[in-house]
Amino acid sequence: MKILYLHGWNSVVGGVKPTYLRSHGHEVIEPALDHEDFQAALGTAQAAFDHHLPDVVAGSSRGGAVAMNLKSGAARLVLLCPAWKKWGRPRRLSPARGYCTPGLTTWCRSPTLLN
Repeated sequence: MKILYLHGWNSVVGGVKPTYLRSHGHEVIEPALDHEDFQAALGTAQAAFDHHLPDVVAGSSRGGAVAMNLKSGAARLVLLCPAWKKWGRPRRLSPARGYCTPGLTTWCRSPTLLN
């Protein structure tokens, strides 16, 4: 499965979550997002989405807020504790998409989220 992974604020490319996904056979696209400028991070993420057309967009923390603001079409969206209150506002959320909130750590780590 092709996954666009969007990291959190002050996180780095090649972290634990995308490495885990790669180790389980997924193709992971992981652009380096701007840490200070939300619109620049959104532009980088949108360009990566448009170029790679992933099956799934996964975003952690600030990356979740970025993911919520992408024009992602029919791609499934997995949000790991999205920081939407601090950065950006979601355009819309589809009930068919997956969301993860604090306190659901076991569920958040479940690979079944991607199925």
